[in-house]
Order: sequence, then C-alpha cells, then structure tokens
Amino acid sequence: MDDTGNTTDKEHLMAPLERTLTDLDGKGYKAYKGLLGEYAFEGWLLVVDHVQADPFAAPSRIRAIVDSRTAELPQTVFSSPARERAARDFIARAFRDAVRDEKALGIDAGQQTVLDRTAVLFTDHGVELRLTLNLPARGRTILGHQARKLICDLLPEAVLEAATAQRLDLEALERHMAAVEDQEALRRALPARNLVAFVGNDAILARQSGIDDHPLKDAIPFQSPESLTVRIDTPNSGTVVGMGVPRGITLVVGGGFHGKSTLLSAISVGVYDHIPGDGREQVVTEPSAVKIRAEDGRAVHNMDLSPYINRLPFGKTTVDFSTEMASGSTSQAAALQESLEAGAETLLVDEDTSATNFMIRDRRMQALVAREHEPITPFVDRIRQLRDEVDVATILVMGGSGDYFDCADTVIQMQDYGAYDVTSEAHGIAAEYTTGRQQEATEPLARPHPRRLACQRLNPETKPGKQKVQARGMDTLVFGRDDVDLRAVEQIADSSQVRAIGLLLARLASEGKTLEQPGTTIEERLEAGLRTISARPDGDLALPRVFEVMAALNRLRQTGFQPTGQ
Repeated sequence: MDDTGNTTDKEHLMAPLERTLTDLDGKGYKAYKGLLGEYAFEGWLLVVDHVQADPFAAPSRIRAIVDSRTAELPQTVFSSPARERAARDFIARAFRDAVRDEKALGIDAGQQTVLDRTAVLFTDHGVELRLTLNLPARGRTILGHQARKLICDLLPEAVLEAATAQRLDLEALERHMAAVEDQEALRRALPARNLVAFVGNDAILARQSGIDDHPLKDAIPFQSPESLTVRIDTPNSGTVVGMGVPRGITLVVGGGFHGKSTLLSAISVGVYDHIPGDGREQVVTEPSAVKIRAEDGRAVHNMDLSPYINRLPFGKTTVDFSTEMASGSTSQAAALQESLEAGAETLLVDEDTSATNFMIRDRRMQALVAREHEPITPFVDRIRQLRDEVDVATILVMGGSGDYFDCADTVIQMQDYGAYDVTSEAHGIAAEYTTGRQQEATEPLARPHPRRLACQRLNPETKPGKQKVQARGMDTLVFGRDDVDLRAVEQIADSSQVRAIGLLLARLASEGKTLEQPGTTIEERLEAGLRTISARPDGDLALPRVFEVMAALNRLRQTGFQPTGQ
C-alpha cells in the first residue's frame, strides 16, 4: 500500500503470484510445474520457461524482460556493437552482484573476459535477463513462503538494480563500454601497421595462479622496448602506447621464470576483450591467432601430416593420417595443420608444451640418424616457409635452442619481467656461431586442403531419442557417449563456450549434411549469432571462435572427417 492506504500497482500485479506461491507451501515438489508461464510485474515481465523436476535437478530457467521505458538505458549503449556487447556483459555482472548473497538466483556473467553471451539480450521489447532459479524445498516438500519471498521480493529488486539506468552505476557502465570499444579499435588497427599483437605499456600480465585469472598483486607492469614501441589512437583513451609485435617470426627468449610464457599467455587471450581492472585491457591479438601444443593420446582424423611427418616405416603414408592415440610430435603436427585448415594466420608456440623432436633436430643428431631414417621434419625447418609461402606469422617462446636465431625476424628477451629487443644481438650470434645444421625441408608448403565432414556421423545421443550435451568446466565436452578432452585447447576462455560448441555440433548432427568446408560453414553459423544455435532461450552460452569449435571436432573420436574428394 502507498501512504494513503491504497493498493499500489505493484502489489496489485504481484498478488496472484504471491497467492499461488503461498498456496503451494507444503505440497509435493512437482506442484511447482504449475508456475510455467508469464507474470507481469511493474515495468517488467517474468517468464518461467522451465521448472526443475526435483530439488536436486538442474535449476529452473526463467527470464526477466524489462521494457525499454523502464530500463531507460543511455543511448551511448547502442552506438556500436562493441558497446552493446559490453553493456550486456555489465548488466549480467550487475545482476550477479545484486544476488551475491542469494545462491538460489544465478546468471552466467563470466569472469575476466567480455564475451558475446546469451545471459543478457537487447530485444525489441527491452532488456532480457536469462536467469536460473533453484526453487526452495525441504526434501521434496515445497517451501512456498520462501519461494514467495525469493520471487516476489528479492528477484524484482535485483532485476531493477541490474537493468535500469535509475539504479545502475552509469559511470562504471561507461568505463566498461569504453574499455571494450578501445580493445576492438586496437585490434582493428593491427593489420595496417603490419602487427599481429599489441601489448600496452603498464599492462599487468601475470595472473594470481594457474586457476585464478585475476591480476597478480604487486606484479611488474609491462614496458615496451623503444625499438618496438608503437602508438595507436583509440576512441576513448586517446593515444595508447605499447609494444607492437610485427608479422613474421618473433622469438621470445630468456631464462626460466623471467616472463616468457606469461607474455605469450597474455597474447594468446588477447583474441578476447577484458574487463576494466584486469590488467590486460590493452593487450590485443589478431583474431585468428591459435596456440598449438603437443597432446599425447589425442585422436587425429584424416589429416595430411606429410609436411611434418613422412617416410614412416613400411611405407605407411601420412597424407591421410588417422590415429586414436597420437604421440607428442604427431599431435603437434596435427594441431598445426588443423589450425591452418580453419584459417589461422598466426601460430603461438611455447617450447614448454611442445614435443622436442617436433621443434628441433640438431647437427649432431642429424649426423647420427640419417635424414632418410627420420620421419619428422622439425618446425625449425618449416617456420620460414610458413611465413614466406603460406603468409602465417609465428610467435615462439624458446629458451633452449638458439637454432631459431637464424630464422627469427624479431627477438624479444624477457629478463626480470622486462622486455628487451635483442634482435641484432641474436642475429650476430647466429652469424658468429654457425650450427652447421642441414635444412631438412625441401618440398614447398601450402595450407592443407579442407577435409569433408559427414555430420550424420556425429551422434549426441546416449540412446535413441536421448541427447546428452554438457560442459564439465572448460576441460571436457560431454557429447553423447563421448567425453571430449579440451585441456589442450588453451584459448577456450569460459565453460559457456564449451556448451555452445556442444549445441552447435548437435545442431549439425540433426541436419545430417556433408560439409565440404566445415570451417567456413561453422564460421557462418557463428556469425549468425548464438540464438541460432539453440532453439531454447538458454542463458548460459558464450560465443566461441571457429578454431575452438574445430578443435573439439578434431578431438571427438566419432567425428566423420573425410579427405577432400571422398
């Protein structure tokens, strides 16, 4: 009631729902199914899409649709796609903050990256928040009074706090949008400057730990060597100064624990935007950069590995190579070829996660094991061809072999987390201390021909009519009866991307087509948006790149890849 004792519009709208929830108190849990439907609140609409079967099942799914007049978001939100995406991300985080003390309400709001998500959407009706709700019970008995408080008191307050300009921190929203818009501007500026990455001065690259992606406290801010310093104009931060990583072959050297892998890790996630305060807001990488590594035991399907693995014993060919248990060198060669097939223009490689015999074969080993008895053509003998014949750049962390000095265009030394341009010194050393290695790559190099994908062989079912597509964190995709190990796919940033990958593959399976160029088709699907992947109003999907979708396909043991022409 208002101050005069009259019933307010809010109380009038909520009264039927409050009575329904109160009447459910003490009933069996299945009675919650009666909540399916729509409920009008003041300025917004509650839609109950799915009610969990019991208290121990996956939570119920609801949507809160705040009409545009109630939200009254500033017009700067809609001035660019980057700002819209950032604003949706900000609203999701605001809702999460608003319900941080209430575990029954949830939203997929992400961590350090700003991804295109389905958690918050801007529609013709206004702002749509896609939420999860654990309906309260004691055992399997409904706690109706708690449900009434949760849905009619706590939920409206959180929705209005997160999705209306009157309640939002508009200055923080502007900072969030500006940071994302600037990152997109930095990334767009790379090609014209012949760069594949940019690391802004004062960036914080080190993370708290391998499982905590927050910036390390008291970390040493990054500073660019003067010779590699570039200046890029941005729409919100003005001119940004930092290190430009040129196209070509860039070697990152230095002693152990001095920051080599930390720099490469920051560059690898620079394909995504980061939130203000992350420390990597001005670290950007060209969008097709892919980090490759060795991965013992993974499957390989019908891939041409002959540029790197050839002359196997007993005449076995590697032009159309398949295995259920790849070795380290074979798996790294497969990862490289798969990345090129999907359109990668930059490769990121760290010797710590590479197979030694794939990376280098020194002069002494060449003298002992004749070339005709060694199936592996090492990366050191192909890296220049990748640059010159395929137009693929490489950023390589290498602390154990100076043989790469001969082919590096740029050499950056990391020392005490400081970056130094030592290109001239490295080239001088290479000239003075010749290795005597024999070049082992003699054939020309090209991108592999795209394989065909028989989507009808993809099967997300555990039994007829029963699909199972789940994400177990960022490490595993459950697809039907298969568990796809994604631990080596290091550029997956969020488990919601894994869910989107699984649903996209399930959609391809349902269509049952044969894709002549699967990477191209998948890219087109991703460009069409997440809402085309799932017919349901899922709120826990985040847009992956085509490279991570193809990586999952390549590791799926049931995948129906075929060489071109079959």
